[in-house]
Amino acid sequence: MTEIIEVTPTLDQYAFTFGGVAPLRKVAPGSVLRLWSDDAFCGALRSVTDLSSEKVNLHFVNPQTGPFYVEGAEPGDTLALHLVSLEPARDWGASATIPFFGGLTSTDRTVMLQEALPDTTWIYHLDSAARTVQFQARHSEHRIDLPLEPMLGTVGVAPAFNEVRSSLVPDRFGGNMDTPQMRAGTTCYLGVNVEGALFSIGDGHYRQGEGESCGTAVEGAMTTTLIVELIKGSAPGWPRLEDDDHIMTVGSSRPLEDAWRVSQVEMVTWLSELYGLHTMDAYQLLSQISETPLANVVDVNYSVVTKARKSLLPATAAFDGLHDDLRARAAELTGA
Repeated sequence: MTEIIEVTPTLDQYAFTFGGVAPLRKVAPGSVLRLWSDDAFCGALRSVTDLSSEKVNLHFVNPQTGPFYVEGAEPGDTLALHLVSLEPARDWGASATIPFFGGLTSTDRTVMLQEALPDTTWIYHLDSAARTVQFQARHSEHRIDLPLEPMLGTVGVAPAFNEVRSSLVPDRFGGNMDTPQMRAGTTCYLGVNVEGALFSIGDGHYRQGEGESCGTAVEGAMTTTLIVELIKGSAPGWPRLEDDDHIMTVGSSRPLEDAWRVSQVEMVTWLSELYGLHTMDAYQLLSQISETPLANVVDVNYSVVTKARKSLLPATAAFDGLHDDLRARAAELTGA
């Protein structure tokens, strides 16, 4: 039977940056980890009377579980993390409008002469049997049951050049990408920048719309089971994702169109690698098949995903078919 390494960090073990944190433990390629992670607010918002301005320290949000030192990982390698399962660890999640934060308000970077939107908290109650979370309006009696769709907001490695980046930031190293594509059944490929890779995960969302408009999803504690693998060399320039139906790239930058450009160029590069296409041919092909969901438009950098549907492409095996192998291993773990 496969050993599963279980880690539940204590409060003093939470990491709030990518880079600059000593590893929580070492793991070998092929390891299966079951990791508990707290919600983005460190559990501070538990009722609608809890306000972010009073309860949340914005210097300590998006707590990460990790980092984990992967044995044998060196700069230039590729870390593969396959998400086997994501299960809510509480029966409620929280969302909020935070003053001067979000996509539809002025912020410290997009400054306007206006008052902050009201500091407001919503609590979503989870029905585990029905697999739903319930939206309850604050200004009326409306209630709407929404499908439970767990995802991770943050998956990343230590950045290059000894940088230390906030767990609010998405960039080349991954980080706070906030894409709903980061869900069970997805394999995430990240370029290794430092010895051991030093990856961490966190920021569980019970569901989130594309773009994460107000800046917060249904934030919730999560239990994530994942498989760690290492590919020597072949480091991608930006995060790549793969599920059964798509290959995907994530670009993060500001303004939003530059994030889109990053993800598009990374996909052009990947298509060229997979099929031996000239860059211009890969560019033309992508122009006809690209799907580009927004991940987030609220973080320090914005994130955009470029997706290419596998059924539209000739059969090939990215990273020597690792995703399919990891899916088979995941099925053995879950009995699916």
